[in-house]
Amino acid sequence: MVRKFLSLCLAGLMSVSTLLTPVMAQDAPAAASTEVVADAAPAGGHQMLKNRFIEGDPTFMAPVLICLILGLAIVIERIIYLNMASTNTTKLLNGVESALKSGGADAAKEVCRNTKGPIAGIFYQGLDRAHEGVEIVEKSVVAYGGVEVSRLERGLSWIGLFIALAPMLGFMGTVIGMIEAFDQIAVANNISPKIVAGGIKIALLTTVFGLIVAIILQVFYNYLVSKVESITGQMEEASISLVDMLVREKATKH
Repeated sequence: MVRKFLSLCLAGLMSVSTLLTPVMAQDAPAAASTEVVADAAPAGGHQMLKNRFIEGDPTFMAPVLICLILGLAIVIERIIYLNMASTNTTKLLNGVESALKSGGADAAKEVCRNTKGPIAGIFYQGLDRAHEGVEIVEKSVVAYGGVEVSRLERGLSWIGLFIALAPMLGFMGTVIGMIEAFDQIAVANNISPKIVAGGIKIALLTTVFGLIVAIILQVFYNYLVSKVESITGQMEEASISLVDMLVREKATKH
């Protein structure tokens, strides 16, 4: 899924970069423009992306690329962690209920120990204090649930930072590129497009790359947030079911 999404983003980047070329060269001779298009046609997507990155000046593009690499690294780690944290809640509840009826709290805790995920951990903490009463179980479940939620949300703030930072770095490259363009105009005392094309090109490319990085990370960020909310909802529902189960078990014994 990640590879397919990145391929689509690269394709979109190539399309945007291709559209920028005629805008930069609109005042150049027609023959030169035709030659550029003819030379660019055979180039592959990765080569074109590399060329655009170099044209945008690595001084400004490298920080944007670093934001993308670090952001995707955290995204991949979070996706793996959240997928491993997903639990079949119905199966776990049925197993815990059967164990409670047959072997008591110790058997139910053994079922939780053999099940991965934060929900099983919350169940274990609640069952470990089942002998202290239902109110203590509720407090324990709520407290440990907060700890598990913080673990699920770990790293999301860094992704949000890179989402905000990438376009800002791109805009900084844009501003610096425009300053260089005006400096060239002042030195040459001429407003010919040929003189300012280099600075404007750097400005546009850094902006485009910064926005693309932010868009990629924003999509993954929203996916991760929705995944965390889904797991959190399952944790809350399962915790309520566990408390109800213990209340029924206590009533049955009495």
